[in-house]
Amino acid sequence: MKIKFCGAAGEVTGSQHLIEVNGKKILLDCGMFQGRRKKADAKNRKFLFDPKKIDAVILSHAHIDHSGRLPLLAKGGFDGPVYSTFATRDLCNYMLLDGAYIQEKDAEYYNRKKRKKGEAPIEPLYTEEDAREILTRFVGVSYERCFVVTDGVVGCFYDAGHILGSAIVHLIIYDKKTKKHIKFGFTGDLGRKNIPILQDPVVMPESDVLITETTYGNRLHKSVLDIEDKFAEIVNEVAKRNGKIIIPAFSLERTQEIVYYLNVLWKNKRIPEIPIFVDSPLSGNVTEVFKSHPECFDEETYREFLDNNENPFGFGKLKYTHSVDESKALNNLKTPAIIISASGMCEYGRILHHLKNNIEDKRNAVLIVGYQAEHTLGRKILEKQPVVNIFGEPHRLRCDVHVLDAFSAHADRSDLLDYVSKVKNLKKIFLVHGEKESTDAFSKILAGEGYKSVHVPKTGETVEI
Repeated sequence: MKIKFCGAAGEVTGSQHLIEVNGKKILLDCGMFQGRRKKADAKNRKFLFDPKKIDAVILSHAHIDHSGRLPLLAKGGFDGPVYSTFATRDLCNYMLLDGAYIQEKDAEYYNRKKRKKGEAPIEPLYTEEDAREILTRFVGVSYERCFVVTDGVVGCFYDAGHILGSAIVHLIIYDKKTKKHIKFGFTGDLGRKNIPILQDPVVMPESDVLITETTYGNRLHKSVLDIEDKFAEIVNEVAKRNGKIIIPAFSLERTQEIVYYLNVLWKNKRIPEIPIFVDSPLSGNVTEVFKSHPECFDEETYREFLDNNENPFGFGKLKYTHSVDESKALNNLKTPAIIISASGMCEYGRILHHLKNNIEDKRNAVLIVGYQAEHTLGRKILEKQPVVNIFGEPHRLRCDVHVLDAFSAHADRSDLLDYVSKVKNLKKIFLVHGEKESTDAFSKILAGEGYKSVHVPKTGETVEI
């Protein structure tokens, strides 16, 4: 059995790991690289394998850095099954089609500029047709139900507690060459305990080999118990000076989590009754998927939703915008407001327009609530760089910048160590989905805990088990 690390090795985005066993090739995730536009585009267009030779894909969850290149896989000739949980399948119906729309519109925008300069046009990474093709390949599987992946490989999903439908992948592999059974685990993105809406991560069965994410392997999050106090403080402070709070948030999970907390604060009269806008059609669609999958909720949310017949994702002054005209109208607001918009790393989408129109006003604030990859606009704002480029033009960062990393849906150093320590009989651990500082730090921590075989692979590296 071989594992080839094709993405998210030494970096956070582009999750993609290839298992070769018994003459079959199984791909774990097929994620999009995110970062500097030109570099990311070049990486996304090339696979480190032939898509036509992939027999099956196992998808851990619907985030674009784990699922976003699936349409490109179909475009390259892949025609096998894509195994995922039912919630992940339903989310991808929106996420991948939305991604195709963005790809096509971005290509149109840049080609208009290129025509004026007499330059050759670019092709979108993939089209809506490619997205629709891969969606026909999805096979939904419930948590903790075994399924046959290929000859000699049986899989099972366990709740990762990261986003709706996110899964830890556990495989039992019979290697016909060595005549050995291998128990294999892949965390995907691991969630945290005690965050709202979702259940806590489930510990996978014993495993010989583990591939684990390390996004926050070198740091600790602030307690989720502090979120309400800090969030209320920021909202009240900005509202008093008649400003707007701009929140870049992924349409999937983070938006719903922010809305959930705003609901709590609003009901308890801890924030003023200012208008709150979710300016993302995708966020609205994703929220509808949430409503369709209460089986993924923790007990508190489940009871609030079903027993008390209350919608934690809709209340008071909250409004989901859909049309471009509705989005543009937000630029003319003269009153305090909260605007939640995608993308979470500020690389594309409506959030760019809101940042362009608001970051030079000292009354306003940008609230960072999620991980910002290197070289993204979100990272530059997080670092409070005095001037940032938006749509290729410089803008002074004069508004406040606040960070609430307690919102993070990723396990931190403590969570990761606790999870790994509960997986029995581990013989080999691979650390992925983390920047170098994070993976190196967590590798040392594991070594200090007595784990003797911990490896940080490089992109393109192949390891034989």
